[in-house]
Amino acid sequence: MRKLIPALVAAVAVTLGSWSVVFAQAAPSPADGQVVKIDEAAGKITLKHGPIKNLDMDSMTMVFRVADPAMLKAVKTGDNVRFEADRVNGAITVTKIQKK
Repeated sequence: MRKLIPALVAAVAVTLGSWSVVFAQAAPSPADGQVVKIDEAAGKITLKHGPIKNLDMDSMTMVFRVADPAMLKAVKTGDNVRFEADRVNGAITVTKIQKK
């Protein structure tokens, strides 16, 4: 029993340490893009964007949901932007956006 407890403690420490690495890698990272279209009624924005590291996504043009529809009023079609996106309730969502 005395040998089992240190082994269990070590196993738990390794597991918790590996989970912290997973969560640290999943944090949103800024990406650059250009606004192609804004759909305020649907709360969506189309962005032509560079790589999004935290989502392991290459450069492309795609439609995103926005976390807060008020963000759409801060940008217009053609604007160059810096934004963060993440999975929110299973949908890839812009969580921050600002003009460059």
